[in-house]
Parts: sequence; C-alpha cells; structure tokens
Amino acid sequence: MKIAIVTDTNSGISEKEAQKLGVYCLPMPFSVDGQWMLEGVDLTAEEFYRRQAAGANITSSQPSPETVTNLWDKLLTEYEAVVHIPMSSGLSGTTATAVALAAEYGGRVQVVDNKRISLPQRQSVLDAQVLAKRGLTAAQIKQNLEENALKASVYLTVDTLKYLKKGGRVTPAAAAIGTVLNIKPLLQIQGGGIDAYGKVRGLAQAQDKLLDAICADLTGRFDGMPMHIGVAYSGAPEVGKKWQKYVQERFPRCKVQCSALGLSIACHTGPGALGVGCYYYEE
Repeated sequence: MKIAIVTDTNSGISEKEAQKLGVYCLPMPFSVDGQWMLEGVDLTAEEFYRRQAAGANITSSQPSPETVTNLWDKLLTEYEAVVHIPMSSGLSGTTATAVALAAEYGGRVQVVDNKRISLPQRQSVLDAQVLAKRGLTAAQIKQNLEENALKASVYLTVDTLKYLKKGGRVTPAAAAIGTVLNIKPLLQIQGGGIDAYGKVRGLAQAQDKLLDAICADLTGRFDGMPMHIGVAYSGAPEVGKKWQKYVQERFPRCKVQCSALGLSIACHTGPGALGVGCYYYEE
C-alpha cells in the first residue's frame, strides 16, 4: 500500500524536517493572550518563551477538525491510506478527536493511540515508515505501534515551579517553599499524562536521579529490547546541548538523540526543563 504518515509538532518534527523525511506534520495551535497561533508557522519557540516570560496567558489546544480532515482528504487523493500518529491520548484530546473523525473514512485512515510525545513520538513516525516499507497495511502498522507504545519512558525536571503552580499542579504554598529550598520535582510520562515521580534538592541531584531512573528501566523492564536514548529540553538550545553532553558521558556506548520539548509540554514546565527518555524502535 502507498501509505502517508501524519503526526503533529509535539513529535519535535518541524515542517522542514517532515519534508525531508517524507511525512506530514500538523502544527499545534496556541492561544497567546487570546490570539491564536500555530507552532512553527506564526509562533516560533523563541517567541513562545519570550511571551511566556513576559507573563502572557498561553493555552494549548488541538488542531481543528477541519484542519485534520482537509489534510487527510488531500493525502487520500495520492495515497491509498493514512496512518495518523498524534501526541499521547493521556496528554490531549487530540487522539480521541482524530479517532472520531477517522470513523467516516471507511478504514482508509488509521489513528494510532500512540501514548507518546517528543522523541518517542518521533520514533513511532520513523517506525511507521519502516513498517510500511516491509509491506504492512495501515491497519497492521497501527496495531504494531500500539502494541509497542508503552515500551518507552520519559523523566523530566523543571527549573522553576512557577508554571506548575500556574497550571495548578502544585499549590502556591508548596511552590514558595520549594523555591526557597531549591526543590526540583521529578516528573514522568509513562503512557499517560505527566505524573509525579519524586523530588530532590538541586539540579545536580535531579539530573542524576533522572538518569538512574532510565538506567533502571533499561536494565529492568526493557532489558534486551532495541532501545534508543534521547534527551529533551525547553528554552535555549544551549541548555539542550549541555544536557545532551552530560547524558552522552553517562551512556558512552549510545548515540544520545536531542530534541526540544513540544510547546504543549513547555506550557506546563516553562523554560529550563530537562528530560531524558528511552524508547523502543524497529530494527
């Protein structure tokens, strides 16, 4: 089958990279002080963080049904089927909306409940291409990706509690105490939303705890599986480069991949967040 692979910008794939890869990427919409913008189209990461630091009211949303179906309709004039890989259903209603829309396409659009975001989501896009080249149908690709969706872990920490407080994930009192004591919350994404994992004092301890968690997963529940390691960050690219170097030194036998966090996550973390993940890939 001639199959089109579709994802969104929460995968870290830009429009330019999507063209190089031969896939299609929907930009995520954001409301910034009431003005709607599209990630990578009229809202760059730099502008997002500048507005966020200035105290703008930023909320994320999902692509409109018309945007999604217009892309599918266009692709189905050229392709036999579409495999659509949105961000995790535990983080957004995007998947549920896409599933409802796909019901009108008679099986020609297969929506993957991928349960991933950032580099793991990007890997699922690459895996879909591998599976398509092997001759799998769109429905078989969906089944494969969903069966392997939970073979991924992401852990992250934040530089400031300001945005977690703003989003209601920590109370103002806890944020104030945490700031004074230099408390760094440890968060995780395990096939659902962002959940608490622990807390430590100081960035150095937070980084080591994140890497300890990944090591435990690689030698435990993912032992023997083909897994990639990647890091993600929010804010300045220099933060990401420094973090990538640190993790690469911890895992010298692996090529550690690096990507900026999707802005839908950065809405809750603010700049300076650091994440590390491991994720299954098709060999």
